[in-house]
Amino acid sequence: MKRRTDFLVIGSGVAGLAFALRAAESGDVTIVTKSEISECNTRFAQGGICCVTYPPDSFEKHIEDTLVCGAGKCDPEAVRMVVEGAPEGIRDLIEWGTHFDKTPEGHYSLHREGGHTEHRILHHRDLTGAEMERALVSAVKRHRNITVLEHHFAVDVLTQHHLGKEVNRHMDNIECYGAYVMDIKRERILTILSKVTVVCTGGVGNLYYTTTNPSVATGDGIAMVHRAKGIIENMAYIQFHPTTLYNPSERPAFLITEAMRGYGAILKLPNGKEFMHKYHPMGSLAPRDVVARSMDHEMKISGAEYLYLDVRHKPAEQTMREFPNIYQKCLTLGIDITKDLIPVTPGAHYCCGGVKVDLNGESSIHRLYALGESACTGLHGANRLASNSLIEAVVYARKAAEHAAARLNEVDLCESVPDWNDDGMVATEEMILITQNYKEMQQIMSYYVGIVRSNLRLERALRRMEIIYRETEELYHKSRLNVDLCELRNLIEVGYLIIKQAAALKESVGLHYTIDYPPVAADVNKDK
Repeated sequence: MKRRTDFLVIGSGVAGLAFALRAAESGDVTIVTKSEISECNTRFAQGGICCVTYPPDSFEKHIEDTLVCGAGKCDPEAVRMVVEGAPEGIRDLIEWGTHFDKTPEGHYSLHREGGHTEHRILHHRDLTGAEMERALVSAVKRHRNITVLEHHFAVDVLTQHHLGKEVNRHMDNIECYGAYVMDIKRERILTILSKVTVVCTGGVGNLYYTTTNPSVATGDGIAMVHRAKGIIENMAYIQFHPTTLYNPSERPAFLITEAMRGYGAILKLPNGKEFMHKYHPMGSLAPRDVVARSMDHEMKISGAEYLYLDVRHKPAEQTMREFPNIYQKCLTLGIDITKDLIPVTPGAHYCCGGVKVDLNGESSIHRLYALGESACTGLHGANRLASNSLIEAVVYARKAAEHAAARLNEVDLCESVPDWNDDGMVATEEMILITQNYKEMQQIMSYYVGIVRSNLRLERALRRMEIIYRETEELYHKSRLNVDLCELRNLIEVGYLIIKQAAALKESVGLHYTIDYPPVAADVNKDK
């Protein structure tokens, strides 16, 4: 069965919805999302969104903070474009209905987070991502040119390969014609043809045991584009958020926003002592890679499963007002953050790599764009500066929509793409084959490809992942599609990319910290 649209948007986070609202001014937009429209990484973003707003802050300061945090691996052009485009992006969000907190005097209330030298984080209490998603979803649902298909899972993007032609990663004329999409409830595969396709499916956090990402973050977009022979970069740089609430029975892990450390919270050892100034002059407000590594080191030394975040010295009423969601969540576990230490541990949080795109958000495959966490714009380099990701998504969504709309009338739908054929396929009868491989994959990534790595660990991870990859591919090619199998397949492919690209790096830099090479990036951070 075929559907047709001008713009096909795969994913429903801030990047996809912002693109859809802009693109809908030029044509019809179809958004596909594998769960409810609001189930995405955006909704879980607590801290806020970066934007130079008031003096003494400046574009140059924000650019410098981003470059330093990125450990010399950022694309300066991308950094400048995002930083200077941020005020316009904030105006877009406000126009679409987003509310940001203000002071009693009517100015925007600005937080400061790790790696920032100034207060520049706009926020809505400690639920900024949820507020942005609320506003964008509401605007999308009101727009007559936008159709939303919930519970629809994108399986593969369509290229010349599906017309029987050879496609390889060195070709510069690959084109995207849309995607095969699984209608989960009706158990059928749609062929959605589009003039422009946008991949914005979020992150890869479920590769790891402990993650702040929702269950839908399974690297689908990155895996699809890689299979379509698109270029994927910087996958070695996986950011672990230093402070997730220690509660092993809960998944995803509840995030304790970095803004709390900007507010004055201090990381402490089980014996109550501070420790971060041993590792960085900015102490608990050091860049995330430094904090996560330092915590990992202290936990291994002491054998502790978690450390503590201490905000007890701050005024109780102010803490409850600034972080109501965190306060209430901790109370459900018997923790009063105004009186008790908060148990925290690092968790997989953000992928700095992804589908390589240019300054317009277009990938190496023509008519295929990537936005948000699925994309590698060059902004983050080897380590993301806190709260840069949401503004990156908004700025690039505008750029991509303008670029794609300008060329919309130059392309036609490719009607010769065949529909999905699952003749001879059988339903997967033994789900244990999927669930066990899922557990093994998470073990491999958590133990061997985590915060601290080594050549030996990566070699062992690669050998074990190849076995799981072969088993899963064999199952995939004889089974009728289901979401669990497709997600496992995508995660394995993304995990393989992370391992391969990490093994190719002959240095310790940013989020790729290996005991086999001197930590060059640490010297950069110390200069800060």
